[in-house]
Parts: sequence; C-alpha cells; structure tokens
Amino acid sequence: MKRSLALIVLLASGFALCAAAQTLPAPAVAAPAGPAKIAVIAFQVAVAQTNEGQRNFADLQKKYAPKEAEIKAAGDEIDTLTKQLQAQADTLSEAQKAAKAKTIDDKTKLAKRMLEDAQADMNGEMQELYNSLASKVYDVLNDYATKQGYTLVLDVAQQQNPVLYAAESTNITKAVIDAYNVKSGVPPPPASAAGAAPAAPKPAPKPSPTH
Repeated sequence: MKRSLALIVLLASGFALCAAAQTLPAPAVAAPAGPAKIAVIAFQVAVAQTNEGQRNFADLQKKYAPKEAEIKAAGDEIDTLTKQLQAQADTLSEAQKAAKAKTIDDKTKLAKRMLEDAQADMNGEMQELYNSLASKVYDVLNDYATKQGYTLVLDVAQQQNPVLYAAESTNITKAVIDAYNVKSGVPPPPASAAGAAPAAPKPAPKPSPTH
C-alpha cells in the first residue's frame, strides 16, 4: 500500500508512453538528390525534456500529491493495525481477532481501489498531455529535419528499433529539444527540478549476435 504515485510519474514520464508517438505519421516529402542523410532521436525523451514537458509533468505530479499522501496514510494505518493484531493475538478472542482482521481487509481493499483509481486518472491525464505536446514537438522535428537535409530520422526510444549503432553526431535529440524550447518560449524549470530530469539517452552500440 505504500506504493508511491511519484513512482508512477517517473514510470509514465520515464517516458513509456510510446503509443502516442507511434501514431504520428511520417511526413510525405520529396527525397532530396544525393546520398541519404540519416539521424536518430529519442522522441519520447525529447518530448518529456522540453521545458514545456517538464513544466506540465511537474504540475501533474503536484496535482496528485494530496492523493499520494492519502494513499500513503492509508497504507501506514493498515501497517499499524496489522502490527497491533499480531501483538495482541494471544490476548484476543477468536471473535475479536476476526473482527480486527476484517477491518484490516476492508481497509486494504479500499486502499487498493484508491491506488488503482489514482493510477488510472493520472495515466489518462498524462497521456493527454503527452499526445498534445508530442504533436507539436513532431512538427518541430519535421521542420528541423527538412532544413538540415535529413532523408530519414529513426526513433531509438522505441523498445523495438532496428538501430544497432549510431554515431553521437547523428543524434538530434538535444537539437530538437532546443529548437522546440525556442519556438514555445517556455522558460526552463528551476535548477532543482531540471536536475531531477533524466538525461537524454545516447544511442549506443548493441552487442552483435554470437555465432
């Protein structure tokens, strides 16, 4: 029962909301003449690490902080009642033990429903925030890739992606974040909040299959 909603925020804003990114269509543009120019991006990370993304997700976490505290308090109460029942087991009648056990069970079920409802509500709001922001970041990505002459941009944030290796020079994640921040005009979060955000992952070599 002590599972924290802050953990939910990190998991969901750990940038596991890939469904929205997958729905964004690739732009239909004419391929420029000459050799292919390929870039990679951690798209979900780019969305979440924009100034707007950090602000929006931080606001959502603050919104659910009271519910997190309520769930934690419920879990603490259940722990206390459980310890009391264990300590008094030798002095209570069977009827008293059964009554206390039922109280604990009822409170546990209630706390579980509270947690599940909070998770569903928070995940729904987070999905909406992500969808809205992802479409705007995608527009900036499209514009940046076109101006830089890229013929293909691969999303290395997907769980299943074909990239085994990419040089750091091909990673445009930070460039797209910076371009979006300029366009949005949203200021960066306070230093403490910014320091809590995970860094954009760098495409790294993957081990070759053994023969």
